[in-house]
Amino acid sequence: MWQNITIAMVVKVIVLVLGAGGVANLWEAVIADVGVALLAILNAVRIQKMKLE
Repeated sequence: MWQNITIAMVVKVIVLVLGAGGVANLWEAVIADVGVALLAILNAVRIQKMKLE
């Protein structure tokens, strides 16, 4: 759980800084947000499988 939160916050802060600097646009922020959500889901599934085995 903490791994997912940390990764999500780091990616969101990076995209926020890039967006404020004019490097990242809205679509990149949306893709980063969806990507982080997918990574969190996949990581949770990975952890769940580890505990079941």
